[in-house]
Amino acid sequence: MVYVTESAGQAPSSTESSPAATPKRGLAASFAALTRELGQPVGVSMAPVGGGEVVSLGEQTPQVAWSTIKVPLALAAQRKNGRMPAESPAIVASDNGSAEALWASLGTDQQAAAAVTAVLREGGDENSVVPSERRRPEFTIFGQTVWALPDAATFTANLPCLPDSEYVVSLMGQVAENQQWGIEVIPNRSTAVKGGWGPSAGGGYVVRQIGLLTRKDGKQTAFALTTYAPGASLSSGIAALNRVGQWLGARLAALPAGRC
Repeated sequence: MVYVTESAGQAPSSTESSPAATPKRGLAASFAALTRELGQPVGVSMAPVGGGEVVSLGEQTPQVAWSTIKVPLALAAQRKNGRMPAESPAIVASDNGSAEALWASLGTDQQAAAAVTAVLREGGDENSVVPSERRRPEFTIFGQTVWALPDAATFTANLPCLPDSEYVVSLMGQVAENQQWGIEVIPNRSTAVKGGWGPSAGGGYVVRQIGLLTRKDGKQTAFALTTYAPGASLSSGIAALNRVGQWLGARLAALPAGRC
């Protein structure tokens, strides 16, 4: 199944739509065939960098962001405090203690939630709201943000175009082994990603990723991927997103791409 929506709050850009020879319907049919081979549902949304049409395939039930939300969190903290030592481990290693330090640097929980939500809005996500109260006692406040794939793809597409984003994007290009999956498996391309994962309240793991892929011509595509099933594990989720990454890598010419 394919959904096509228009990104909100787009930055001016030069974009390239899917070639007529490979219509979105063909992508949807191919992705549906892939999902039948996997042991759990998967979904992806993608958009040209700079803003534009979002193409969404597969399972689109909104899930919580987990550590993918550390990207707008790091940008919000950097803008207030300058570059902070906690930024690198929060993004590169997905260290929760470092991310909590970034959150605390923004003030009260209410102030921090407002600051990170403001970054989402600046990136074109007009829907997501970062909570200001802890929804699950054992997990971070910000990690429980509900972040639908089209909204995450829209934000990621505008991220490189936002002021002061260069450092955060550079950290996404240096992630540790615990995040080297999904679009990271696409060979011979420059990628910048942030992974997120955690147990659902209903059982099973949510595994997701946001990322940027730079083509040889310099144009970029933004992605948001997720997988979840009640019996899923972290390893099965990573395996599923690796298959999605391989599928995307074989179809780069048909995917939207653009520049800031």
